[in-house]
Amino acid sequence: MVSISQIAVHARPIACLTCCMGLVCLLGCSGWLQAQDAGYEKHPRAPGSTPWSPRLLGETFLPDPIFVYNNWSSYDELSDNVLLTEQLAMKELDEIIRLRRFGVRFDYYMMDAFWFAQDGGYKTWRKSSWPNGPDQWLKRCKDNGLLPGLWFGTNTLVKIDAAPEWENSLNRQVAAMSFYEGGFLSSFVNVLQYWHDRGIRMFKFDFVDFTAATPKAEETQSREEIYSRNVNALRTALRNFRRKNPDVVLVAFNGFGGDVESTASPFPFQHPIDLRWLEVFDSLYSGDPRPSDVPEMNFWRSMDIYSDHMVRRYEQSAVPLERIDSTGFMVGDTGTIYYRKTKAWKGSLILMLARGGWVNTVHGNLEFISDDDARWFAGVQLLYLHLGATGRTKTFGGIPGEAEPYGFGSVDSEGAVYTLLNPKESIAEIEMPLLSRLQEPNEGGRLLFRDAGFVPVLTGNKIKLGPGQLAVVGFARYANAKYDLGIQEDVRIPLGIQPLAAQFMPDGKNTIEATLTAPERGDMRIIMQQRGDDSQIRRSSGGAPPNGTTMGKILVLLAWQDGRPLPIQVNYDLAIWSGLSWAVGEIRHSEMKAGQPVTIRCFSNEKDSVTLDGNIFTVEY
Repeated sequence: MVSISQIAVHARPIACLTCCMGLVCLLGCSGWLQAQDAGYEKHPRAPGSTPWSPRLLGETFLPDPIFVYNNWSSYDELSDNVLLTEQLAMKELDEIIRLRRFGVRFDYYMMDAFWFAQDGGYKTWRKSSWPNGPDQWLKRCKDNGLLPGLWFGTNTLVKIDAAPEWENSLNRQVAAMSFYEGGFLSSFVNVLQYWHDRGIRMFKFDFVDFTAATPKAEETQSREEIYSRNVNALRTALRNFRRKNPDVVLVAFNGFGGDVESTASPFPFQHPIDLRWLEVFDSLYSGDPRPSDVPEMNFWRSMDIYSDHMVRRYEQSAVPLERIDSTGFMVGDTGTIYYRKTKAWKGSLILMLARGGWVNTVHGNLEFISDDDARWFAGVQLLYLHLGATGRTKTFGGIPGEAEPYGFGSVDSEGAVYTLLNPKESIAEIEMPLLSRLQEPNEGGRLLFRDAGFVPVLTGNKIKLGPGQLAVVGFARYANAKYDLGIQEDVRIPLGIQPLAAQFMPDGKNTIEATLTAPERGDMRIIMQQRGDDSQIRRSSGGAPPNGTTMGKILVLLAWQDGRPLPIQVNYDLAIWSGLSWAVGEIRHSEMKAGQPVTIRCFSNEKDSVTLDGNIFTVEY
């Protein structure tokens, strides 16, 4: 799984790959949908059917939720220098087989980006990494009941040259091909059919550019017309491909709508989601994992909030939860996942399943998941996939990126499970609403999972959570010890938190400073948030690994007392290709003299002028 930001940093310049304008403005579109619905009654996959009916919006192609292994982040050729090789891919297949012995479910194996030869037109594999091609991988997938999948850069030239039959579709920049001009689209569909005939059953479409047009078309056609023609041509081709091959799974990634760069972006999306893509795709992805713009002492929890937020925004755009791939779970030791390995992985897995998507993708180094971890993993799948297949999932509470408590609730005829998160810098209570009018009242619940530290207080249909805390609660059938998922020990939530009075004042360019009295008890938490001159959230990045500057050198926290520097513990000092808008650190109480002045200095090495906000809390563990 790769991202536009990574391409921008590490690849040669290419045309803008995000959607530039959508065909359906989702605010106020209900009247449009109703008007269109009157004329489209036939099933979109039936022979001779007319175009898509909005009444089929929520229909899934899949009969049940599926689990996909994707090997991106076990390698990384954009934010790192770890190559995809046959040896690496086969090693991860062995890990799938191991994990299955402990009950972990995998249905598909997606071979992600850069399996292909640069001059092979997506028909040949990179000889240096796959000297014998994909035959062994395809055979082992088949022998083990795994359905294989392949990544495609759709119509952009990312580490691939234009095949001869594509050349009369190229744009002026020689970076992307038009779908409605020349020979590219028919050639591309033939490639898809070629791989389907060889056993590929999942196709991932990434980095699409609907503004691509030949120089001749650009002279006579508007940008809007070019965009519309490209969209219609690709959608028609994929619809026909599905009809011919009804066993395929098609998933859409970068360029099919949505603004995923920041959780502070305005909504509705600047690049709306054309809901007609649901006619051909099983799922739409909602952004590569990255930190949100909600500061958290635990860096990985901020990433959880990012994925939760983007799923919520796609849902608000009328995409059914079942059709959203949050792409939020990765374990790996590469730059794309900030060398996470398995830090806070349990909460990340729970949230991916709790969000209700039917395409659940596990990325990365499966060898990092031990045998004991695999048993736990299988238990999480058993709980959530049953609810996903036989029940329904709904969101509730606030918007994650606005730092209000929120959750995902799943209910079936026998009970309900609520997955909740409090992103606030305070202890907060949230109500677990009924998800169906037929649901029994939420009484006698059981806490099934929580982060370490603060113990959530469950009272009827309400729960009190510590700052930044994740918890899972079961009711009725699911209020049973057999569904217990334990405690996530590597995310520690304070037992108490209180704001400290601190007046930060500007002290030079991109710098603020405050002096306050060290608390009598507890540690001191420092939070800095960065904004641009327009008062909007501003992200900074020092680039990706291996040569990128880590964020601790860009967003800097300093403290001293009696002229002596005080150590500040941080978790955000990583090379973050996607950028970061905040810094959080803590000074342990044992490092300070209680009752004596402490000076806090926060500054940003962002070249442009920025505005910094500072807040101080006392926290007790």
